[in-house]
Amino acid sequence: MNAINQTFAIGGEQHVNRLGYGAMRLSDQPGNFGSYPNWEQGKMLLRKAVEFGVQFFDSARAYGPQWVDKIIADALHPYAENVFIATKGGVDKFAPDRIVTDGRPATITAQIDSALDNLKTEQIDLFQLHRVDPRVPIEESVGAIEQAREQGKLRFIGLSNVNKDQLDRALTAAPIASVQNRFNQAEAADAALVDYTAELGIAYIPYGPLGAHPMRQGASLPTQSALAWLLRRSPNIIVIPGTTSTEHLKQNAAIWQNF
Repeated sequence: MNAINQTFAIGGEQHVNRLGYGAMRLSDQPGNFGSYPNWEQGKMLLRKAVEFGVQFFDSARAYGPQWVDKIIADALHPYAENVFIATKGGVDKFAPDRIVTDGRPATITAQIDSALDNLKTEQIDLFQLHRVDPRVPIEESVGAIEQAREQGKLRFIGLSNVNKDQLDRALTAAPIASVQNRFNQAEAADAALVDYTAELGIAYIPYGPLGAHPMRQGASLPTQSALAWLLRRSPNIIVIPGTTSTEHLKQNAAIWQNF
């Protein structure tokens, strides 16, 4: 099989392994509401991820809410130099079935400060706008994140659940380092945006990566097949499979052996 790059430079600066970890499931399930029931096991899983070569960890304020940021900090702080933490704001969760989008600058600013506390850090590696608030121009929401970046509270800015027009508008307000949208073999409507972000040097982080897919060469498991397809699809893709199983984590980490 042809070799592919195992890393991508976030913002053109910070190289991370393109096989990351989506931490959403490290909250109480079902409903993604409350703290992870087996806190110590969750911490061990995150530490194992680092041992297996994972560097990019994806979280959000709405996960728990806030509990996933907290378990990441409890497990991994003080952070190793190569550990890269991404979180999101602009969405809050007040009950399993009550999710509120709020992109007002004051809300974004407060949530950035809260994330700094929850992650026990002085600078967030990547802060992403979780959703665009239809009541607030995206330039205003991103402008608040940019102000925090200029103050040194975060290093890179990302977007989630956006289209090309929204990305272009956001780029007028700040440098954008990542886009996180739903994308997999079965749900490939974002294909043009994947290519567009690649042209701009912006990371593309697909959530829901394990859509229906055929088994592919060099993959021993369906999950690995789906991840391999994404990694081959574009060099700017960073995959973030989530699992609460150490064995699955190990199997995912071994995917590079097939390239």
